[in-house]
Amino acid sequence: MHVLFVAPEFPAYQKQFVRALKAVGARVTGIGEAPAAYLSDDLKGWLDGYEQVRSVCDEEAVNDAVRRVQGRGWVDRLESTIESHILPIARVREARGIPGLSVRTAILCRDKPEMKEFLRAHKIPCAASSGIDSVDDAIAFIREHGYPVILKPRAAAGASGTWRADDDASLAVALRDLGVDQGRSAAIEEFIEGHEGFYDTMTIGGEIAHEFISHYYPNVLDAMRNRWISPQIISTNRIDAPGYDSVKALGQAVVTAMGIGTAATHMEWFYGPKGLKFSEIGARPPGVGQWDVYCAGNDLDLYIEWAHAIVHGRPFRQASRRFASGLIALRPDRDGRILGYQGVELLHERLGQWVIDAHLPPPGTPTQPIEAGYMANAWVRLRHPNYDTLREMLDLVGQTLKVRAG
Repeated sequence: MHVLFVAPEFPAYQKQFVRALKAVGARVTGIGEAPAAYLSDDLKGWLDGYEQVRSVCDEEAVNDAVRRVQGRGWVDRLESTIESHILPIARVREARGIPGLSVRTAILCRDKPEMKEFLRAHKIPCAASSGIDSVDDAIAFIREHGYPVILKPRAAAGASGTWRADDDASLAVALRDLGVDQGRSAAIEEFIEGHEGFYDTMTIGGEIAHEFISHYYPNVLDAMRNRWISPQIISTNRIDAPGYDSVKALGQAVVTAMGIGTAATHMEWFYGPKGLKFSEIGARPPGVGQWDVYCAGNDLDLYIEWAHAIVHGRPFRQASRRFASGLIALRPDRDGRILGYQGVELLHERLGQWVIDAHLPPPGTPTQPIEAGYMANAWVRLRHPNYDTLREMLDLVGQTLKVRAG
């Protein structure tokens, strides 16, 4: 099988998809923005060809590159795994007659209001939502549904550009930031109270072959607005517990309704007083290195599983569920440059055998704003056979390991 893989060189983990495709027997041609000479030696060794384009989001440039490759031989698949690439690559895929995620499904995955409208029509429980193109649109939505509301770009990923408005003053701030007062389109939805988690899958022919359930502590919006919080993401190894049946059923219903064939998916959900509510789906792997956490917890190489699904149409092996596994983000106490750390000995003296890995940037490193994400500064990843014990260990890290900046 000949697979074209988009953006093999950046971010750095992208080359793992190429490694896996090559390992399961595919012939791989990369389409990327970097000159071929700049690719790492291992990546060069895994690629059978490479096409440089000015931008992998430039549909015309990518279409021309795919046409050149097709002129030299048959192409079976055109794959991308980054959120911002999903829609332009789907359009090229459709134009070049290559099977895979459709343009319609890609649009639904990217446009939040359209996604929720579609899913509500398919009896999937979602928050009330709408697209807005003006301040008047936002006010009309609030008159119907009340405060609080969540506002975000129509094609937001994660909590990027997301606002919570509890009153007219905070609404005005959000609308200005999103450019709605200048006619830019955005998404608005009712605020759903409850616990937030996500459901990640590898689907093959529309059926879920691998599944993982993770929890946010606290919810993302709180985590991305408060420096003092050391937020956690924990993947459970109790996925077969009866309490998760409704999450799994909801996920399969979404995959079926949206016509997702063979692809990685990332689905967010809330559970609270209004019951289980679906939030959104991306037709790509999760962010913040979460696949690596799943691999460490399940004796699994998910990149190989993804490649095996693409090339052979079946999983290679099953997840062991041996460990719950998780990440804790450690924020510097202020902006500036990292001066040092307090409590690092905890990782060696008390938690050593359970540490997957850690990232502690050296003194002198400029800090990054907390809005930059969970892995923007220091972080630690742990695993343990018992989910509750893992939560206690991650709490201990957050209480003990401090990042000092100045």
